[in-house]
Amino acid sequence: MTSKISINNLSVDYGEKRAVNEVSMEIPERSVTAIIGPSGCGKSTLIRCLNRMNDFIPECKVTGEIGINGDDILDQSMDLVELRRNIGMVFQKPNPFPFSIYDNVAYGPKMAGLRKRHLLDCIVVNALRKSALYGELKERMADNANDLSGGQQQRLCIARALAMEPEVLLMDEPCSALDPIATAKIEELIKVLSDEYTVVIVTHNMEQAKRVSDRTAFLYMGDLVEYGETARLFDDPEDERTRDYIGGRMG
Repeated sequence: MTSKISINNLSVDYGEKRAVNEVSMEIPERSVTAIIGPSGCGKSTLIRCLNRMNDFIPECKVTGEIGINGDDILDQSMDLVELRRNIGMVFQKPNPFPFSIYDNVAYGPKMAGLRKRHLLDCIVVNALRKSALYGELKERMADNANDLSGGQQQRLCIARALAMEPEVLLMDEPCSALDPIATAKIEELIKVLSDEYTVVIVTHNMEQAKRVSDRTAFLYMGDLVEYGETARLFDDPEDERTRDYIGGRMG
C-alpha cells in the first residue's frame, strides 16, 4: 500500500507529562487504521496531531515530523485552515450545529466562500449520499439537526466533514455514544468510505477494530508497542504487552 501519512519520532508533552513518546508509523492511503489501547495511553492525542488540534492547548508541545502528501504539517508555515479542510474529524459525541440538516452540511463550503445555491445543493446531496443518509433525510432538509437520532447525528457529522472534500478522515471513538444498531451502520460506512478516503479511527472496542480496520496500532503509556495488519496483530501479536491487552489481562 502507498503511504498517505508518515509519522516520525512524534512526541507530545503537556507541560511535564509526556503523552506520546517518539512514535513512528506509516499510515496507508485509502485504508482504515485503528488505534487501540487503554484510557490515557495517548490515542486521542496522537490523532489530534494529524490536524494540529493540539495547537489549541497552550501547554502542549509537539516534536517530530508528520508528513502528509510529502509536506511536514508541523512546519510553522503550514496553512492550518487548508490542513483542517483536507483532514476532517469526527468526535466521540455527535455535535451537530443547532440549525437545519442542509445548513449543517453546507456550513463548511459556505464558510469557504461558496454562495451559489446549485453548487451547495450538489455538495450537500453528495455528502449525505456518501454518509448513507440521503435516503432517510431527503424530505427533511429544513428540519433541525438536533431532532435526529444519535446515529443519524453522527452520520450527519461525517457528511459535514465530507462536504469539505478531505483526503483523510479522523474518527475519535465515533461509536462510543451509540446503540448497537447505529454502531453497525457507522462501521459499515467506515469500510465503504475507505475506498475513497484514508480513515484513522481511535477505539476502545477491540472487536470494532477487528471488524473495520486494515491495520491496527497498539499504544501503551504513550509508546507505540506494536503496529501491523489487523488480523496478524490480533491473531499472533509479537509483543507480550499486546497479548496481555487483547487477552484482557491489561486494562
